[in-house]
Amino acid sequence: MKPKHRFPSSNCLRLAQSKSALAISGIFLCLTFVLFFTKSHWLVSEFFSPLQQIFAPSQTTPPPHDTSPTNISHLVFGLSGSLKLWRHRKAYIESWWRPNVTRGYLYLDTAPTEEFFPWSAASPPYRVSDDISKIVEESSHVAPVPVRMLHAILEVYREGDQGVRWYVMGDDDSIFFVDNWVNILAKYDHTKYIYIGGHSETLWINIKYSFDQGFGGGGFALSYPLVSAMIDLKGDISGFLSSHPQAPLMSLHHLDKVAPIFPSMDRLKSLNHLMKSARKDQSRLLQQTICYHKPTNWSFSVSWGYSAHIYEKVLPRSILKRPLETFRPWGMMTPPFYMFNTRQLPFKDPCDAPHVFFLKSVDNIGRNQIVSTYVRHSPRGLPTCSFSGNHSADYISMVRVLSPATKLIRGGTTWLTGDEEDRLVGEIRDISLSSLNF
Repeated sequence: MKPKHRFPSSNCLRLAQSKSALAISGIFLCLTFVLFFTKSHWLVSEFFSPLQQIFAPSQTTPPPHDTSPTNISHLVFGLSGSLKLWRHRKAYIESWWRPNVTRGYLYLDTAPTEEFFPWSAASPPYRVSDDISKIVEESSHVAPVPVRMLHAILEVYREGDQGVRWYVMGDDDSIFFVDNWVNILAKYDHTKYIYIGGHSETLWINIKYSFDQGFGGGGFALSYPLVSAMIDLKGDISGFLSSHPQAPLMSLHHLDKVAPIFPSMDRLKSLNHLMKSARKDQSRLLQQTICYHKPTNWSFSVSWGYSAHIYEKVLPRSILKRPLETFRPWGMMTPPFYMFNTRQLPFKDPCDAPHVFFLKSVDNIGRNQIVSTYVRHSPRGLPTCSFSGNHSADYISMVRVLSPATKLIRGGTTWLTGDEEDRLVGEIRDISLSSLNF
């Protein structure tokens, strides 16, 4: 196997950073009423930015006793689960849970039976959720799930853990990228009333439940005084994951409802394979980088730690940022389906169709670099793009990407161009390609 092409970092232009987390509305109106908030401060937000609301209390919040930087010990996770589903969902939680490091609880709808004992030390400690049937009946709530989600906040708060700054809520199939949660939450003042979550990707869910609400399974965070991704797609989500914006990957959800994210593996093996990249560098995980090679007129789109795409034509970044619509929406509806633009499949023009490569391995090189290797999934099965000079990429079987071993550090609210962010964080340093007979 012999490298055929090498592209220095000067040819790699990182996408402009998604705008910093900006504040819009909060979790549930009933929560705000219960806690008697008097006013709130709202700012504009983009879809892919964390959904945030900062509530102003009626009285000044006292200064914190501990001003040290937020770390993993300051987070407590509250996970709502079903005993019926726990047998196979347990592996999802254990893929990211760190025994004796992460703090939190799994709230099951019924008490575990003998088959679940001894309780796994690799799982969060369990609790049995309160019976909320009377609350649901008295409130005449149309959906018990949001009631349970809201009640879970009270349950995890009642545990009385010391030194808590943030409660992070999710489901028993939520996959959290803990380091990214710590880095994001460390930017906020935990002494204020703050809620941070994310929109659904599907339009009708936002219409049904409000554009101002984050969704529980994807994860949302509440600062201690306030308590005092998510994926709403189906099918093959590789197109969505391969165009993840310049924002930290916080969570994945509903993996039972989508195809394995790596096509040659089952769901659990796919998740554990992605976690290999997460253990190397959560700060860059899935974030898209776009590069160009002028001699061949090729475009590269790399979703770090997951996939690499080669296009036999120079395509603008505005196009490559749009996810390939390999996925389907939830429910039956008429278009538009999503909260973002997509590129519809199948492609009839070979100039628009990518050569697709998925992660094979990710390794350290010395102390300062990480090499991630991506291998071709299958032959593209299309002719060469004649529009850009007939430079076929069919012979490319492997893509290697070099990136710094240092964590990706982002500024606060500064807007950066692709060039400016390259200079700031020193992103992809080198891309090399290898050929292999199929």
